[in-house]
Amino acid sequence: MALEWSSPEDALEAALTLVRAPLARSLPTLSGVLARVLPHRALLVLTGDCSEAALRTHGDPALTDRARTADLAALAAKVTAGTPWAGRTEIAGGEHPVLVAASSPDGSAGTLLAAVLDETPQEPVPGAAADPAVLGVVQHLWDLTTLHVKTLNAATEPDKLSRARLVSSERDRAVAELTDAQEAALTGILGVLRSRSVEDATARRTATGLAASALVDLRAHDGRSGGRGQGTESLDEAFATMADKLLVLMRHHETALELVRPSRLGDHPLPAEMADAARAAVRRSVLAMLEQPGVRRIRVSWEVEESALAVSVRDDGPGRLGEGDLGLRRLRAGLEGLGARPRVEAVPGWGTTISTRLPLDLPELERGRPLRELNPRETEVLQQLDLGRRNRQIAERLNISEHTVKYHVANILEKLGAGSRGEAAATARDLGLVPGRRGTTS
Repeated sequence: MALEWSSPEDALEAALTLVRAPLARSLPTLSGVLARVLPHRALLVLTGDCSEAALRTHGDPALTDRARTADLAALAAKVTAGTPWAGRTEIAGGEHPVLVAASSPDGSAGTLLAAVLDETPQEPVPGAAADPAVLGVVQHLWDLTTLHVKTLNAATEPDKLSRARLVSSERDRAVAELTDAQEAALTGILGVLRSRSVEDATARRTATGLAASALVDLRAHDGRSGGRGQGTESLDEAFATMADKLLVLMRHHETALELVRPSRLGDHPLPAEMADAARAAVRRSVLAMLEQPGVRRIRVSWEVEESALAVSVRDDGPGRLGEGDLGLRRLRAGLEGLGARPRVEAVPGWGTTISTRLPLDLPELERGRPLRELNPRETEVLQQLDLGRRNRQIAERLNISEHTVKYHVANILEKLGAGSRGEAAATARDLGLVPGRRGTTS
C-alpha cells in the first residue's frame, strides 16, 4: 500500500497537527493522522510517564473496553524503541492484526503503541503493516507524539501536584474535624456512663441520646462539606454554638466548665471559617486537657483584641501538656493557613493555658489566591505578559516554541479568570504575583 501523502508538505502538515493537539486530544489526533496511511480500528497505549493511568485507548469500544495492560506488556517484548513490529496476536479479547511501535525519548519511562488494524478474510494482516515506508512513518509519528505528550506533561505536572496538595489539605482538615467530633461524642458518652451521680437507666438513656445527636451532627457535617467556610457569623452566635456543644460534652463530666462570653462583641462579623476554627480550637484544647488526671475545672474565654479574636482555654490540672501531645499537634494542624498559632503555657502543679489569636478577617493570601495556582513556567510567561511582550518575543526569551507560549497563556487566563492578556497582567499585579511594570515591550 502506497503512502497517501503526496509531498513533504503533507508530512509536515501531519506533524504540525500532532504538536498542536492539546494533551487530552493527543491520542484521537494521532488516530486521525494515522488513518491516512494505516487504516485501524483502535489505538492502545501503554505508558510509564503518566501518574494517573498507564493504559490509554481510543477507537472501537468493542476493542478498547476489553483492552488490558497485560496484553500490551506482553507485546512490549516483541519490539524495541525505533523498530516496529506487525503481525497477528492475542489482544483485547481476541486475535487481531496489530502494528506495534515503542518510543523512549530522553527522560521518558517509555511508551508502547498498538494499532489494532482493519482486516478482511482476504487480507488477515493488511499489506500496509508490512510496508517498510509505512512502518517508518508510524514510528516517526509515534516518536513525535510521545515527545509532545512528555513536553505537555512536564508543563502541567506542577499544577497537578498543586491541586493534589490542596485536595489533600482539605481532606486532612475534614478528617481532623470528624476525628474531633468522634472523640467529643465518645468523651460525652463515657462521661455519663462513668458518672456516680446518674442512675443506670438514666445514664443509658442519656448516652443513647448523645450517640443519636452525634450521628445527626455527622450527617450535617457531610452536607456542609461542599460549602465549608462560606458566609459569616456574629461573635455572639459563634460563641453560643461553641458553648452549646461544650455543655453537652461536659454535662455529666466531673470536671466543671466555666464559660466567659466576649465583653466587647463589636459590629465586625466573623467569617464562618474563623468561627469554625475558634470552636475547633476550644474543642481540641478541652479534649487534650480532659486526658490529664486531676483536672477539676476548665475555663474557656473569648475576647476581642483589636482585629483579632483571642481564644483562651485554661485548666487547673497537673500542668504537663507539652508540644508533643497528640491533641496539641491536631490543634496546630487545624490552624495552619489561617494566620494563627496556639500558645501553650504549662506550669507543673498549677495547670495549662492554651491561647490562640484568630484574625477577624481572612488572611490576604487566602482571599487573593487564584482558584488554581500557577506553575513555575506559567509564572515566567505571566511576568513577560506584564511587560507587554507578544508570544513570539516570549518564546525567544524563554527558549520555548510560540505554540507552547500560547498554551501557557490560555492556562493563565483560565486560572486567573481573566478575559484578556492585559486583564491577566492587571490581576497578577493586584494579587502580588508579579511586580509593577518595570520594562518596555522590546
